[in-house]
Amino acid sequence: MISAILLAAGQSERMNGENKLTKKIQDIPLIKHSVKNILSSSIDELIVVLGYQKEIIEKLIGKNKKMKIIFNKNFENGIASSIKTGLLHSSEKSEAFFICLGDMPLVNHNIYNQLIKSKDNKKIIVPTYKGQQGNPVLFDKSMKEKIMNISGDAGAKKILELNKDKILNLEINDQSITKGFDTQDNFNLLY
Repeated sequence: MISAILLAAGQSERMNGENKLTKKIQDIPLIKHSVKNILSSSIDELIVVLGYQKEIIEKLIGKNKKMKIIFNKNFENGIASSIKTGLLHSSEKSEAFFICLGDMPLVNHNIYNQLIKSKDNKKIIVPTYKGQQGNPVLFDKSMKEKIMNISGDAGAKKILELNKDKILNLEINDQSITKGFDTQDNFNLLY
């Protein structure tokens, strides 16, 4: 069983008051693209972690039997709290889990599936594009305890730094794994 934890709790601080997850790409809210791409892959469950403007985001996402929507009441404490909230709600049967960023709508289902196919090679599968590490990262369940000890706004980067010997850098010929939509300029580049 493969789980995906989608982090969608942030406050879009670099968007001048606008929630990036609600902005539209081809008339579809950014968060809906991210959810659709994950659900189209061969994952078994998707845990969406909401925080800031949770009611608005939840309405945009819709419902799916593979999906659980969770609220992180500590979302203001940074990304680590959302990762841990998602992990606490993931299935005990899960063999591996993705940590996915809500603001990466162009990562398609094929990328998720390529990472899943490589999961038995190492404990951490990191997609890379021309040598640059990207997202989503796939972790073996044996990494769960280490990730539960992270804090602040660093996400799982610290885990990657401390476990280089457990990482498979999987080259993906798709720049979307390095393209987050954090600023208005990222959206302007689309049009």
